[in-house]
Amino acid sequence: MFNSILLEGQLEWNFSLLFILAIIAILYALSLKHFTNIKIYDVRPVLFFISISLFFLVIGSPLSVISHLSFSFHMMQMSILYFIVPPLLLLGIPEKFIKYNFQSLASFALVSFAVLFFLYHMPFVLQTLYQFSFLHRGYTSLLFVLAVFMWWPIVMRRNKRFALLSGLLLTPACLLFIINGIMGGISNPFLQGLSLNLCLPEHMNVADLLPISINPRFDQIAGGIVMMGLHKFGLMLISNISHHL
Repeated sequence: MFNSILLEGQLEWNFSLLFILAIIAILYALSLKHFTNIKIYDVRPVLFFISISLFFLVIGSPLSVISHLSFSFHMMQMSILYFIVPPLLLLGIPEKFIKYNFQSLASFALVSFAVLFFLYHMPFVLQTLYQFSFLHRGYTSLLFVLAVFMWWPIVMRRNKRFALLSGLLLTPACLLFIINGIMGGISNPFLQGLSLNLCLPEHMNVADLLPISINPRFDQIAGGIVMMGLHKFGLMLISNISHHL
């Protein structure tokens, strides 16, 4: 039944976002051609295009709605958005275009991101944000901007100490899910947003559409582990790529 809903177009692609990202990609390619000697198939452009493709995949595709099915799916989406896309985006920018050092701002961004990211996954905060879509979009957009500045010293200056600090500050948000799962789990607040996106009848529960039953305790523990794993993966990925640039 869930597959039939997908086929009926209830989960749509965000073509407005796709158009904006396409314009950004064209401007980026033109900038490379006119201001650098970098070829479009070099490492940095490839990383840039991968980053905006991942951004669209997790924000503008039907996967953005499907990610609400469980905590673990949602944490995978959030982790890709904040731990994979920003560093790849920064690595894709030619050094010639980078004129400013945001080291001092990065420290503020890291602390702010850690606090806001932790609060975002508190049940009462999530419920409030999902009641007002503009607040949710603004909150997640702010997190993305902070994530870009947070990754700046790690990507641009290969700052291992800052990378370690980021891991320590983001650990509480991961542990929040794991502890909630161990203590018994909480209901999935993301399903409320999914119900609105699918335009379901009032008598129908979106959980009834799922092909499998998801254990909330295991789901939250898995979500915390996924988030920690993808953050560490992002750090290792950026470290390896940096050696080849």
